[in-house]
Amino acid sequence: MDHLFPLQQIMSSNGEIVLLEYEEKITEELAKQFYQDLVKIRLFDRKAVSLQRQGRIGTYAPFEGQEAAQVGSARALKEDDWMFPTYRDHGAAFIFGHCLKNILLFWNGRNEGCVPPVGKKIFPPSIPIATQIPHAAGAALAEKLKGSKNAAIAYFGDGATSEGDFHEGLNFASVFKAPVVFFNQNNHYAISVPIEKQMNSKTIAQKSVAYDMPGVRIDGNDVFIVYFETLKALERARNGEGPTLIEAVTWRYGAHTTADDPTKYRDQAESMKRKLAADPIVRLEKWLKHNGYYDADWVREIEADANAAIEKAVVEMEAFPPANPSDIFDHVFAEPTWQIKQQKEEYLKLIGGAFG
Repeated sequence: MDHLFPLQQIMSSNGEIVLLEYEEKITEELAKQFYQDLVKIRLFDRKAVSLQRQGRIGTYAPFEGQEAAQVGSARALKEDDWMFPTYRDHGAAFIFGHCLKNILLFWNGRNEGCVPPVGKKIFPPSIPIATQIPHAAGAALAEKLKGSKNAAIAYFGDGATSEGDFHEGLNFASVFKAPVVFFNQNNHYAISVPIEKQMNSKTIAQKSVAYDMPGVRIDGNDVFIVYFETLKALERARNGEGPTLIEAVTWRYGAHTTADDPTKYRDQAESMKRKLAADPIVRLEKWLKHNGYYDADWVREIEADANAAIEKAVVEMEAFPPANPSDIFDHVFAEPTWQIKQQKEEYLKLIGGAFG
């Protein structure tokens, strides 16, 4: 089956265009926008890891290595579309219009972090695996029933395809031709379990066959193929042709979260090898240099601007008081059940009763 879903690229790891029909579509302006986005979210990701190590935010899920998959897909969306991210898609959420301050607040345990800017349809990051997939299908169907041309995108990892929510969401969207793009970032590991131990399927894209929807397998480190294939899938959705499953093959360089040690389950030499061979930022940088668009002064300028915006967001985040653990329990139901009350009492006792 894998031969039916070959890995598609527009730009090789050497920064060369291998699908020539796209050459005229790739402008200097587009490429530089992508490069700026990639740099900004990588710097943010590294800063967030540093903040966690300093005890200034809580456990954090890094995405370094997956920037092209997030930037290319998010840039393909229109203003009124829906985004359903996981806990690893804050890069995509930021590119789509979320604010850095609130993204940091989320990782510091504050409920405000789940709130997007006014007018942005960005759901709170999904912590349970795959639960956002049926939500995206439902929101997309609602847009269809309202007669709009808005679409939805649902992000998820390879491990999510082993969950029932994945199959239910795809089946529902297929039956009702919901305008949704199911965007899988296949980074080869569901926490510590490699993909070959999760499934016998040779690809994730082939799972689209069971639901009679298009499936495509792309190089998730090639920002151009990610952008144009997501754009194509979204256009198909807007035209009433239903959902698409995209498998973006990528790799996360670091740990699943800052709470685990990847050396326990993965050969980090392989991670370094992939970084040297297929890094999404280095690849685009090569393309810019091939075409005479790379300017070292410009790169320093966008890095400085990005760092300034990130530092400003950190200051804003740290101006908030510490999160109140009671909020976890107090806002589940209008009136807490006895189980919730009991859990709250036990938890507050466990942490020393410092909060009311």
